[in-house]
Amino acid sequence: MFEIWVPLAGGLLLLIVGGELLVRGAVAVAGRLGVSPLVIGLTLVGFGTSMPELVTSVRAALAGSPGIAFGNIVGSNLANILLIVGASSILLPIAVASSALRRDAVVMLAAAVVFAAASAVIPMGRAVGAVFVAALAVYIWMAIRQERTAASGGAVHGKEAALEGVDPGVRPAERPASDPADRSAARIVLPLLTAVAGLLLVVFGGGFFVDGAVNLARSFDISETIIGLTIVAVGTSMPELVTSVVAALRKQSDIAFGNIVGSNIYNIFGIGGTTALIAPSVVPAEIVSFDNLVMVGVSVLLVIFAATGLRISRREGGVLLAGYVGYVAVIWP
Repeated sequence: MFEIWVPLAGGLLLLIVGGELLVRGAVAVAGRLGVSPLVIGLTLVGFGTSMPELVTSVRAALAGSPGIAFGNIVGSNLANILLIVGASSILLPIAVASSALRRDAVVMLAAAVVFAAASAVIPMGRAVGAVFVAALAVYIWMAIRQERTAASGGAVHGKEAALEGVDPGVRPAERPASDPADRSAARIVLPLLTAVAGLLLVVFGGGFFVDGAVNLARSFDISETIIGLTIVAVGTSMPELVTSVVAALRKQSDIAFGNIVGSNIYNIFGIGGTTALIAPSVVPAEIVSFDNLVMVGVSVLLVIFAATGLRISRREGGVLLAGYVGYVAVIWP
């Protein structure tokens, strides 16, 4: 059991701590270089909070475990919608900005449909990966362009909110512009080292976490795909879980929706695309025939819940949370 739970627990801890350090360091460097909070929120914070999923999926694919690699992506999206949105909205009903619904939620749903359709007919090769990464780049460009001209509560707002942890008590929009003195090399070295240390912790943590997950699957004779869809997916979704629950407790529930929708887009286009570019493989048949369809279905359900009154009520959150319990019960041997 030592070779299972120690790598799992240690790897998860390194992923969480490393991801936090990476985001803090990268945001501090960007801020001192004069990069706008808007761009930081959607790029550095978005990629930073998704780094545990990215490293874990790539390491699993390189290790010849596509079930964990793609199970992590699909399972993280399912956990984000059913578990995290469900739990957050039970704590406090989630407000949904109309702009987030029109653009971000539609892109999230389209990404789920495209991934499900593509994985059913072709391998996840480098060409598919390149298309996915390009789609993410286009989405980021569109989002930044639109939100420069209008304040909204979409995915950008949700990701920007994570910047509060860098300068406590100061919202990104309120943070004063950096002056030339802040851009000196001396002020950049420490946060840069922090970001690099965080990246190294995430890389090592991802390796340990995958090793522990593979050992767990083999010792209990459980499919690697199921481990990827559940334990690995929930573990790598911890940054989103913590951000959304804390936002709900702070009565900033509008942050949760943008954070989750944005993360789901990153998971499919960013993590799925990068994984296919680095380690091309085939999505396991059980994910194609069942879990992908569930992902599309719950994405549609989330959009429907969000569109009814531009909020996700406690009752709807209860339905989502019960759905996650039922999903795990169905797939778990």
